Amino acid sequence: MTEPFFGNFDLASLSLWLFYGFFALLIFYIQRENMREGYPLEDDDGKLSANQGLFPLPSDKTFKLPHGRGELTVPSGQNPERTDLALEKTAAGNGFPFAPTGNPMVDGVGPASWAPRRDVPELDGHGHPKIVPMAATEHFVVAAGRDPRGLPVMAGDGEIVGKISDMWIDEPEQLVRYLEIELAAPHGEGKRLVPITFARIKSDRVNVRSIFGPHFAGVPQHASPRQVTLLEEDKISGYYGGGTLYASTARQEPLLG
Repeated sequence: MTEPFFGNFDLASLSLWLFYGFFALLIFYIQRENMREGYPLEDDDGKLSANQGLFPLPSDKTFKLPHGRGELTVPSGQNPERTDLALEKTAAGNGFPFAPTGNPMVDGVGPASWAPRRDVPELDGHGHPKIVPMAATEHFVVAAGRDPRGLPVMAGDGEIVGKISDMWIDEPEQLVRYLEIELAAPHGEGKRLVPITFARIKSDRVNVRSIFGPHFAGVPQHASPRQVTLLEEDKISGYYGGGTLYASTARQEPLLG
């Protein structure tokens, strides 16, 4: 009597080894796909790093962007990194912190840093700008809570720099993203946006503690009165975030618990 096919073959072991092989190939694939942005690696001087890792760069893949915004090919077509930053090394070796050489809030370095995003507004699923001022839409009203429009804006040093003139709404998410400040003449004319997370709405005022009165004139402006671009959003948020540390030299000193 002949042996049946696979009679002495361990099918469970085969299944296990096939799973091992599949899982190894999956890790290899996912890691290469993860390298479409930020690679090849660079050292602190902007030169190619000597240690690029175990995995090679993936071949180019072209993505067709929605709403007629063209195509994007990565990794070769990824956004270039910012260069000529106003920073200097604090030590000769790699991995040590860099120190700002100018005004870090204006130069956009450290906590005030921003990324070179596309200078176009973020769109919703229908191709319309996601973030718009409330004055430009009839779909939103303040149904509850304090309406900050008309309230004075107090900076971190106690100065009144202007008043809230509008709220900017993320329509798909149905929430407020920015407050619009109409600056008083002594603090720079025009309008500026402040992320809602940097504002504290009180009954009689809106507090913005991260920056002081003289800093409001330097808040990056948005070019259009009805929309804000991805690049402008990053610069605005970076400016207020950087002020949390750089607005005063006292904030840069260590705190003792």
